[in-house]
Amino acid sequence: MAPTHVLFVEDDDVIREATTLSLERDGFLVTAAADGVTGLAAFRAKQPDLALLDVMVPGLDGVSLCRRIRDESTVPVIMLSARADSIDIVLGLEAGADDYVTKPFDGAVLVARIRAVLRRFRVTADDDGANGGGQLSFGDIEIDPEGMEVTRDGERLALTPTEMRLLLEFADSPGTVLSRERLLERVWDYEWGGDTRVVDVHVQRLRAKIGQDRIETVRGFGYKLRA
Repeated sequence: MAPTHVLFVEDDDVIREATTLSLERDGFLVTAAADGVTGLAAFRAKQPDLALLDVMVPGLDGVSLCRRIRDESTVPVIMLSARADSIDIVLGLEAGADDYVTKPFDGAVLVARIRAVLRRFRVTADDDGANGGGQLSFGDIEIDPEGMEVTRDGERLALTPTEMRLLLEFADSPGTVLSRERLLERVWDYEWGGDTRVVDVHVQRLRAKIGQDRIETVRGFGYKLRA
């Protein structure tokens, strides 16, 4: 099996070189770029399996680069940010990123996040184990777990793998309130406490595609899919 190809865009020479070597030791093939413009060209030329983007890179910042990538592909994207409380984290998630890691980061944690995102990307209905294989209907929303397709009023929706996994989790328990912690564990494969902003932003993105009133917020508890 060919190694997983990671596009890594980072302007700090030390971080870029050290992280590239660390990822290569873990079996990844890495294409590194020092700015967003070069990163976008590399993405189009190399067609990597995953993009790892620092928020603050010259030429084309990481958030803008993420938007460009998302316009063309559903390939997994992980953002890197120097501050855990930065608005750039939310902006990156809203731009279409699947996850983020804050600096300084442990190499093992980064690899774990990459592998978790890749598992979501490669999930199939059989792997997921939820919903069986039959068509699911929620109002004007039709979900085909086997074909991994979702339509609204007959029009196919372009969901990222993370959005699809999130929707399948809701569809497996319609009308049931799912906590942010459960969604982090089930969708993001977090076995430790994670930032619930990841859940909130992805729910917002999913609502924008399937309908704002389809997923209800239950204050103090979480979210539920209206059956």
